[in-house]
Amino acid sequence: METELHIAAATNDAARVTSLIAGGAEIDAKDSSLRTPLLLATRANAIAAAQALIEAGADVNAKDNIADTPFLYAGAEGRLDILRLILATGKANLGDTNRYGGNALIPAAHHGHPETVRELLKTKIAIDHVNRLGWTALLETIILSDGGPTHQDILQQLIAAGANVNLADGEGVSPLTHAKQRGYAEMVTMLEKAGAK
Repeated sequence: METELHIAAATNDAARVTSLIAGGAEIDAKDSSLRTPLLLATRANAIAAAQALIEAGADVNAKDNIADTPFLYAGAEGRLDILRLILATGKANLGDTNRYGGNALIPAAHHGHPETVRELLKTKIAIDHVNRLGWTALLETIILSDGGPTHQDILQQLIAAGANVNLADGEGVSPLTHAKQRGYAEMVTMLEKAGAK
C-alpha cells in the first residue's frame, strides 16, 4: 500500500523523505504495484529524493510487479543522475534482467540514451547478453532504431567496448544484415570496419 514515503519520493520532497526515514518509515515499503519509494523517485526522475533514499540504504534492486527495479528502470529510461547514484553504491545487480529478459544495457541502447550506455559500459555488465527476443544491445541498437546519429553513437560505443558484431539474432540474422535491410549506410560502414560479416 502507498505510504507517505512513496508520495514524498514521487514528488521529489527530499526533506520529507529524510524526515520520514528518521521517524522510522519503512524505506523499502511496497505499494499495490510492488513499487518501492526509490522506484517511484526513479520513475519521476526525482533526483534529490532518490539521493536521500539511496544514502539511507534503499534497495536499488527491489522488483515491482513487472520486474522493474530502480537500477533497471534508471538504465532503461536514461535517468542518468539516479543511475550514477545507484552505481556509486556498488550494490546494483548488473546481472539482473527485466520482463523481456534483458539487462539494463539493452533498453538503454534501444531507447537511445548514449550517456546512459556510456555509464553502463564502465561497469562489468554483460555487453553481449541476449534477451528473450534473441537480441543483444547491439542488435536492438540497429533493429529498434531509425539508424540516426543517436543510435550510431551508441553502436560506436558498443563496438569500441568489444561487443560481438557477428552475434546473430534468434533467427540467425546478423547485425550487418539487419543494418543493410534497413538501409542504415553509416551503421553498415561501422559494422564492416569492426569485422562484421
